[in-house]
Amino acid sequence: MNLKNKLLIVFSFLLICIPVNVFAYSSSVIPGGETVGIEVASKGVLVVGFYKVNDEMIGKEYGFEIGDSIIKVNGTVVSTIDEMIDNVKDDDSKNVFTVLRNNKEMEIDTVLKKNDEGVYKTGLYVKDSITGIGTLTYIDPESLVFGALGHEIIEKTTASKFEIKDGMIFDASVVNIDKSSDNSAGEKNATYNKGEVFGTIKENEASGVFGNYSDTLPKKDALKVARPSEVVEGDASIRTVIEGDKVEDFKIKIIKVDLNNDTKNILFEVNDSRLLEKAGGIVQGMSGSPIIQNNKIVGAVTHVIVNDVTKGYGIFITTMLEEGEN
Repeated sequence: MNLKNKLLIVFSFLLICIPVNVFAYSSSVIPGGETVGIEVASKGVLVVGFYKVNDEMIGKEYGFEIGDSIIKVNGTVVSTIDEMIDNVKDDDSKNVFTVLRNNKEMEIDTVLKKNDEGVYKTGLYVKDSITGIGTLTYIDPESLVFGALGHEIIEKTTASKFEIKDGMIFDASVVNIDKSSDNSAGEKNATYNKGEVFGTIKENEASGVFGNYSDTLPKKDALKVARPSEVVEGDASIRTVIEGDKVEDFKIKIIKVDLNNDTKNILFEVNDSRLLEKAGGIVQGMSGSPIIQNNKIVGAVTHVIVNDVTKGYGIFITTMLEEGEN
């Protein structure tokens, strides 16, 4: 075999082995729009504040900080408030709390103190879960991975991403909407039915919450996934619920596309008279509502612009899909 033929074989091998546009997610997904209840459990027990015991801020004095995650009490792993309470020595003995702070473990020695009623107290306000509503964005019919919200769940007290152990999405029904007005974002109000679980949450990331869909797939057509380069300024729609559990399409106009931002890729304004009348624009609880353009799913609603609530931002659907399949 001469050198020329050897080179041809080598180059052919290299060309065969280079993957081109290989994605784990499907080229078509089932669009969401349904309002869902969302509940996530924390990794450990989150410290969200302090209170006085006999005029002393004992939690702060012992060295706890807001945002600490209590992962062990006296050597026993805990993940709920009940487990923490069960393992605390409610007497004058020393308690050793193991906390996670900035991804590093540290131990804090404490001795509980009695309040005026003679009950031993930690001086800590804690939280082990968050419950709310959002909008389902998509279900991948091949992998059964779902994505929702389009942004991470933030714990309000700490103003940081809620580090989750697990969670679920479940049935919710919109009962009314507090309308948005400039400088004041409104919100959907809904009732929950935790007995009807749709899926389990595995991730809480900057691009949304993701997990495995376990209910029967909705009977509706899948839509092709648009690449970011296919999203253009002009007419589009968002798919969401404003009453009960009825998913509807509402007209919007995409006014800017940003290929370089991590999450705020699509700037749009609502021009649907019915949605403006009912909600005033974008409201809390619409996060995750699919954005549809040219019969393709292009993104999801993520933020309302507070000083002009008829406008909002969306994230590219491909960003969500890539994270969901990680």
